[in-house]
Amino acid sequence: MRVYLCDCEENVKKMLTEAIELRPYFDVDHGVALEIQKQQENGYQIAFESEKCRIAYHTFPQLCRALLYVIAAEKKTDVTECCAFDEFGMMFDVSRNAVLRMKTIKKLIRMAAYLGYGFVGLYMEDTIQVEEEPYFGYMRGALTCEELKEADAYAEIFGIELRPFIQTLAHLNQIVRYEEYQKIIDTDDILLAEDPRTKTLLEHLIRTVSKNFSSKKINIGMDEAHMVGLGKYLDRHGYRNRQEIMQRHLEMVLSICKQYGFTVQMWSDMFFRLAFHGAYYENDVEKLRGIHIPQEVEIGYWDYYSTDEAHYDEMIRRHKQLTERTAFVGGAWKWTGFIPHNRYSIQAGKAALAACKKNRVDSVTITCWGDDGAEASAFSVLPTFFADAQIAYGSRMSESAFQLLTGYQLQEFLRLDDVNPYIEDGLTHNNASKYLLYNDPLIGTFDSVIQKDTVEKFGKTAELLGELPKESPFFYLMETARNLCLVLEKKADLGREIRLAYSQEDKETLQEIANIKIPVLLQRLQDFYQSFRTQWNLENKSFGFEVQTVRIGGLLQRLKDVQEILNAYLREEISGIAELNEPQKAFHYFEQNEIRSLNYNLWTDIVSPSKI
Repeated sequence: MRVYLCDCEENVKKMLTEAIELRPYFDVDHGVALEIQKQQENGYQIAFESEKCRIAYHTFPQLCRALLYVIAAEKKTDVTECCAFDEFGMMFDVSRNAVLRMKTIKKLIRMAAYLGYGFVGLYMEDTIQVEEEPYFGYMRGALTCEELKEADAYAEIFGIELRPFIQTLAHLNQIVRYEEYQKIIDTDDILLAEDPRTKTLLEHLIRTVSKNFSSKKINIGMDEAHMVGLGKYLDRHGYRNRQEIMQRHLEMVLSICKQYGFTVQMWSDMFFRLAFHGAYYENDVEKLRGIHIPQEVEIGYWDYYSTDEAHYDEMIRRHKQLTERTAFVGGAWKWTGFIPHNRYSIQAGKAALAACKKNRVDSVTITCWGDDGAEASAFSVLPTFFADAQIAYGSRMSESAFQLLTGYQLQEFLRLDDVNPYIEDGLTHNNASKYLLYNDPLIGTFDSVIQKDTVEKFGKTAELLGELPKESPFFYLMETARNLCLVLEKKADLGREIRLAYSQEDKETLQEIANIKIPVLLQRLQDFYQSFRTQWNLENKSFGFEVQTVRIGGLLQRLKDVQEILNAYLREEISGIAELNEPQKAFHYFEQNEIRSLNYNLWTDIVSPSKI
């Protein structure tokens, strides 16, 4: 449906000028006449009268969602919708090598607004420039003060709150290489509690955040500090109650935040882990009774691992026994390789958000982490954001709205998921496309999980991705995924083919593998590398891609080495191949080794059993 504006306020005009994706559907004198007015009541209303449409809205993101709703509508139907949550936002990890470019941040802000999200979070461990800490985020593409202020101002145009997510206890692993910071590391990547230099660092960090974000809500992290108090702290002070160590550290961080007027959210897991000997999703509420949550702290219960509503319902109940100020943090899965898990994320979101509604959770964040290199695109999880917003608003918005924003029907976009095979129902997930890519052809750590039809599935998915419209602004995502499938069509079963031919002394097949199949694979891998590099540079700063160059470049060289080893064996320059003479055992990093639900994401462990 095309619309034209009768009249609107200047701030609405400014927002619509920046609403690039919606602009083609606005006309000066054709289509449905649109009247826009602000209302005190939360939510938005759409009412049609003849050739006129009235939108009443409370916030700009609600207006943006209403506009998208109208444009995508197939018939003129009055609508009233309101988000079930007072705070509803999405968070992007910029700390796992992929630091988003400004144009990417701005586009994500627009997408958030169109779908009705109220805030966008940036998760920054060290990837924020801090004047007093010159090696904090050095050569990591850290976001500058100027960039953060620009993003913050842009978000304001759409009524989006840009929120800082930082770390004030653990997860600061990239700074431990510097001796200056090593002095204040307790153990692993955990800061040394009750050290003056730790406090100084956090003062510098929080002051920097306050200068560059207009939001007064900050997430201070403090998750997964499993070994807190057991390193340098233990050497200095002897063994102390670790719950009390964390409590004192939290009080120090809160005092700094209070100076800058911040309202604080933190992750909840350490309260549980310290009570339950490392476990988070536990049900012995009695052990939590001695825990004190400061009144001014909102705890974020994060959970992405279940499609069972009862599980979330029970965990929210336990959190609310600690404090009513409990937020929920779900996930748009893009953190296990090059390919997202939208179908699983959507199933998990249905269960989790239903439990949040039932238990009257006020604040919900959908996170996009980037573990082990952040290979997947920030936009690859748009189907999850769309589906979660539909649930949050209890909406009947047409799926054609998704196509207006992306150029793809929802089911077409979801073909990305299929690069990881066997997960069509959305109830399981695996990252086979990553571990089979880097699985060594001679060592074959993951060979045993491959099924008879795995290679065929990669070929079929490549074919389906190749049929998608090339006009979409996200075609480059599909092209990268297609090229990955084409690599895996030749690579996934390579190790087993080599081992079988070697065991049968089938030199003709080994000759074909070495001099026909591997050269084709090398060319496909080069094509994948080029498309992946294009995707990275479109969305992210260049910093961090050197890791991908090393990984994929290492794979290219290893395939050339395998080719040379096979040819040396065929020329009888070597009497045998040591790796193939070793009896092969089934995959055993995890006891469970079913490809349909096997996720193994650490490149260092995938590529070799040796130390890297």
